[in-house]
Amino acid sequence: MLLVGEAPGPRGADQSGIPFWGDRAGKIVYQALSEAGLAEVPEQAWDPWDGKILKTRGLRPILQGVALGNAYPICPSKDGQTFRAPTDAELRSPENLARIRREVGDAMARCPGKLKIIAMGRRAQWLFGRLSNVQEFELHLLPHPSAQGLLQAAPGKGKGLHLADLELAWRARLAELLTGS
Repeated sequence: MLLVGEAPGPRGADQSGIPFWGDRAGKIVYQALSEAGLAEVPEQAWDPWDGKILKTRGLRPILQGVALGNAYPICPSKDGQTFRAPTDAELRSPENLARIRREVGDAMARCPGKLKIIAMGRRAQWLFGRLSNVQEFELHLLPHPSAQGLLQAAPGKGKGLHLADLELAWRARLAELLTGS
């Protein structure tokens, strides 16, 4: 399995160097992976959940049967400080498409059956919808696990809903995809 987010978060992978490791959205990803038996997360990593601190302390997850990546390899910024989603031009640049095709090819080579890719977020979904080898893997779509992604994907843009409930439902859906049940 390959889980693909949009881009490294400024407090997570941009600091830790590991996709979703230390950003708010990543916490529910690693909780779901841990519950499914696909990740071992050091107990002391859960608090404080911050990419820079996790890296400084040498805390890393151990993944089994799953890989994580991003549709765009660096933390995009409006002004060098404010995070933004990657643009269409950035995502479809020849360098980025070649990188994604390499990562998918590497994952397919390690996968005993058909590779399952879970694209998390609109930008990752947009990118994977444009890959020419899409028939070679099983593609599943999930909203991005960030608060903004979950609220935008919820009925009525989340009005009247609690973020904690949306996160629980998202984790349950990811667990279904991870375990095939």
